[in-house]
Amino acid sequence: MPKKENIPDSSQEAEEKVLAKRLEILGWALFLIMTGGLFLIPSHLVPQGTWLIGVGLIMLGLNAYSYSKGLKVNNFTIFLGVLALGFGLSSFLNINIPIMPLLFIFLGAKIIYSAYKKQS
Repeated sequence: MPKKENIPDSSQEAEEKVLAKRLEILGWALFLIMTGGLFLIPSHLVPQGTWLIGVGLIMLGLNAYSYSKGLKVNNFTIFLGVLALGFGLSSFLNINIPIMPLLFIFLGAKIIYSAYKKQS
């Protein structure tokens, strides 16, 4: 009986798990290198929002790479990456955005959406 094309074989699944783990490790490494590098630079030389922009770019970049390789992307880290990038850019551009209230609103909306989705 021929294999169905939409069901990956175990070797493909294993390769995908290995690549996903490598990307996770790469993400942590980039995060630590960026954070350590920013600590080495005098704070008055680092524009405000640089760290958040870096975090957002790392999260979104890793998800984009995962998507390009056909791996499952993580919607939560995409959401966090967009938030970090947005808040970092707003800080960099000196635009005041109320981060905590918006974060609470987004999280509350996510909870409502998840509860509604489970009922459907």
